[in-house]
Amino acid sequence: MVPDVRTEPAKAGIFSTTHWSVVLAAGQDSRPTRQAAVERLCCTYWYPLYAYVRRLGYDVEDAEDLTQGFFVRLLEKDYLAQVDRQKGRFRSFLLACLRHFVADQRDCARAVKRGGRCTFVPMETQSAEERYRLEPIDEMNAEKIFERRWALTLLEFAEARLRQEYVAGGKSRLYERLKIFRTGAEPTSPPTYAELGSQLNMTESAVRCAAARLRRRFRELVREEVAQTVTHSSEIDEEIRYLIAVISG
Repeated sequence: MVPDVRTEPAKAGIFSTTHWSVVLAAGQDSRPTRQAAVERLCCTYWYPLYAYVRRLGYDVEDAEDLTQGFFVRLLEKDYLAQVDRQKGRFRSFLLACLRHFVADQRDCARAVKRGGRCTFVPMETQSAEERYRLEPIDEMNAEKIFERRWALTLLEFAEARLRQEYVAGGKSRLYERLKIFRTGAEPTSPPTYAELGSQLNMTESAVRCAAARLRRRFRELVREEVAQTVTHSSEIDEEIRYLIAVISG
């Protein structure tokens, strides 16, 4: 369930470092932020692209080789410098590039060996395949599974940031007890606020307020993650509607 964040105002400063600026930095070798940009790029899109290739029918090893090889090509050939931030979403550009790359490899009848000459963020390909086994088998084509995994990745990033904030504040136990309420959806057989209060040594009212704060902060973080993927703040609500449709569909 995706939290309803369509009416939340965008925070000032969200657009100072968007995925677009990360992408453009990754395309400029002289920038000191290049490595961080590459890491962000790989972490965000590696698994959605891997799932896309797997859904095309490639086996595990070939999907790993093609996905890693694609990032090698993307950076070595400086394709990122060709990104026009005014022409559609970056994920659409990336998927179009991957389609061309896979077609080239098919025509050459060879897989690009993983790793190439570039150094990437270490990716846990075994974990990626374990995640892929949980994907719906018959309901999604390659494009749909790419879009869904992109959307879920944004939510995962938001959730990870939320947990880190609570851990940093010495409230990890509170987070673990209240995280089931973060989306605003009614969980199955949830504990009552009174029961949680007894576990946390808090009043029922205090737990209710803490759950509301956690839910509000999660909405803010989801909105920030979505903001990272668009060019202008005016596009956030449209993108959130799309994200909800992708996950709900």
